[in-house]
Amino acid sequence: MSQQNKIDEEKCFPDPAELIKNYSEVAKRASQMMARYIDKKSDEGFSLPADEMGIAKAFADLSSALLARPQKVVEAQLKLMREYLSLWQYSTLKMMGSSALAAVATPLHSDKRFKDDEWENNFLFDFIKQSYLLTADHLNGIVSETEGLDESTQRKVSFFTRQYTDAMSPTNFALSNPEVVRETMSSKGQNLVRGFDNLLRDIEAGDGQLRIRMTDPDAFELGKNIATTPGKVVFQNEMFQLIQYDPSTPQQFKKPLLIVPPWINKFYILDLRDKNSFVKWATDQGHTTFVMSWINPDARYADKNFEDYLLHGTLAAIDAVEQATGEPRINAASYCLGGTLLMSTLAYMAAKKDKRIASATFFTTMLDFSEPGELKVFLDEATVASLEKRMHERGFLDGADMAGTFTMLRANDLIWSFAVNNYLMGKESFPFDLLYWNADSTRMPATMHSFYLRNFYLGNKLRERGGITLGGVNIDLAKVKTPCYFVSAIEDHIAPWKSTYLGALLPGGPVKFVLGGSGHIAGIINPPAANKYGFWTNEELPESADDFLAGATPNPGSWWTDWQRWVTDQVGGTEKVAARQPGAGQLKVIEDAPGSYVKFRLDQRNARAK
Repeated sequence: MSQQNKIDEEKCFPDPAELIKNYSEVAKRASQMMARYIDKKSDEGFSLPADEMGIAKAFADLSSALLARPQKVVEAQLKLMREYLSLWQYSTLKMMGSSALAAVATPLHSDKRFKDDEWENNFLFDFIKQSYLLTADHLNGIVSETEGLDESTQRKVSFFTRQYTDAMSPTNFALSNPEVVRETMSSKGQNLVRGFDNLLRDIEAGDGQLRIRMTDPDAFELGKNIATTPGKVVFQNEMFQLIQYDPSTPQQFKKPLLIVPPWINKFYILDLRDKNSFVKWATDQGHTTFVMSWINPDARYADKNFEDYLLHGTLAAIDAVEQATGEPRINAASYCLGGTLLMSTLAYMAAKKDKRIASATFFTTMLDFSEPGELKVFLDEATVASLEKRMHERGFLDGADMAGTFTMLRANDLIWSFAVNNYLMGKESFPFDLLYWNADSTRMPATMHSFYLRNFYLGNKLRERGGITLGGVNIDLAKVKTPCYFVSAIEDHIAPWKSTYLGALLPGGPVKFVLGGSGHIAGIINPPAANKYGFWTNEELPESADDFLAGATPNPGSWWTDWQRWVTDQVGGTEKVAARQPGAGQLKVIEDAPGSYVKFRLDQRNARAK
């Protein structure tokens, strides 16, 4: 062997001694971690995992339905066989240098898994890609088209079959992913060692459960480089802190703006960085901006109900804003679940003849829950009953459970892409403010969350006149005469826009509905400076969401500017006063924004809050 060949070989292959040393260290760490986990489970008592969602029964019913219609299975198998014959012909010709034939199977334009050029240029990887796409399409198709299943079972088997096919993607395995193969050769296998180390780190962080790290948790600090809009906490109770932001204009609108975020996650999604902060932008437009920062509850909050979030949450915040500014009429805005609470509050206030809310805005808010999208997979009677049992044992729904549900809805983007990056490529997660917020999960009080799931998702009672009672008041959304602005996102997988549109038909006052581009987060956090996505408007509000879109006008840029025009067009919306300083009114400063409530992180339980 020539000297050059020896040098080339050394470049391609790792040093065996170095690899053995690294793997030994990782294996030792893995062994120690496993021993700790076994000891813990021994103390707790081993038990088989419970099938709370009835997945096993759903797939048993699927098997029975398929066996009852063997002809359909045979037809599907023959179709798959014909497609494979076409693929073999295509791949053979491609291997011989021909490029005249069109691919048999191509990924969707939105599918980011196969973006590497080798998936197209290398006939072997191209064959692997297409054979996977054909098989995945075959499995998903035969399951979704099976007859004889009830609606709940059909949703479950379709959803979890897709989870399986997503998991089996060739991009998720080292030998069938060209990017990983290249990295393994260039790093002499060190990427796999680092990846295994990252895997152990994430299992340790999850106390035996895998919690994939999506971003560097040490790259951000609240109040330092995220949630930095200056302001003060001017009120707090056991449910929330109220932040009033420092003015950035010499005058401000007479009506202050109160933002009601969801307690299912933290308020600073609206205040990530200066460039994409709705809070800062609204303040810069001249609004005296207030935001509620909900407590992250523990077992002491087990008996808190949805009613408590209304009486001691939104109503208390409205009282506090009036005290801080002396202004009896305010504008309110809300996000997701916060909007469900705000509309419930408006109905409560309507019954009490309380007209302090001058206008109300709802970001991706569901009021009619008849079309909840894929979340419905997790929302049948048996699943909710099992969840209630687990919640009441500890007093709350753990934030990790909720986060896991939402990540499953976009598994390729929020699970597998990070698994490949962290464990196969051996890379560290990129510092990303949105993913830092996404990992900052919160708990749900057991009683409140049970009420929410049963009365809204399962019973869909909020849309019924008097369907629910809060604070002794029968809630009737038709009695809400407050001008309302609804904005939803066309690609939203959490609050599907056609469902939110149904909710916009329920209030009894004037309503404007706007449909933004993108999804649940990007469609809302869409600053004008970015000039992205666009939005659709329609002066009419037809009964059908499809009719709304058919008659809608597309608009470039951000809906934020449209909302600003709308809110100032309301009666007295342009009146201004001298800029209001936090603490200058009846409420005094407690601490600097973003406050202490927001700083408690569930993924840093053993660390002192910064």
